[in-house]
Amino acid sequence: MIRAVFFDVGGTVLDESREFADWADWLGVPRHTFSSVFGAVIARGQDWQEAFRTFRPDFDLAAELALRAAAGRPESFGEEDLYPDARPCLAALREQGLRVGLAGNQPAHAEASLRALDLPVDVIGTSHGWGVAKPAPAFFERVVRAGGGDPSSILYVGDRPDNDARPAMAAGMAACLIRRGPWGHILDLPAVARRCLFRIDSLDELPGLVARHNADCRSSALPSGA
Repeated sequence: MIRAVFFDVGGTVLDESREFADWADWLGVPRHTFSSVFGAVIARGQDWQEAFRTFRPDFDLAAELALRAAAGRPESFGEEDLYPDARPCLAALREQGLRVGLAGNQPAHAEASLRALDLPVDVIGTSHGWGVAKPAPAFFERVVRAGGGDPSSILYVGDRPDNDARPAMAAGMAACLIRRGPWGHILDLPAVARRCLFRIDSLDELPGLVARHNADCRSSALPSGA
């Protein structure tokens, strides 16, 4: 049975469209051009920061974040940046009695921003706070500990087969791929997708899928004739 569900943040519960647009403006690049280059970087399997280095070869993320903050244009997100299906999904899963968490690659400011949203979750973990980033096995070991210690009872939900689904399954968890955001649409790893417990296009689908899965598990555990 699934007893805990953990979610990636960017591209899964958080729509990063405004964030990408703000970065394009900061770099002085047309938004369409930046989006096109970003997609090409994903399609090539490169690190996402290579999109920034296309326009500024010496780009350093930490330094640029500090410069943006100093200029009064910090990277930030709020309620308006959540996908509309995110909060209802989290709430519905908690109503099923499940442990619900967020665990994603996020910079220093993100954990406070996520807590300020007062989402219906039990755990918020970030790569900065944990000191380790996906897809490192140690990141998913932290997810397992936060989820109760039994990886087979944890479902990890994300938009990336490489950073989310594959390492989560390697850690013994079940995985769910959601098809949205640039990685969800561009990056296709069929061998990984086939091994996922669920593949969805909206978080609206997930609570029902989890409920049916757990009902089937309970039914199969009943003695014959019960």
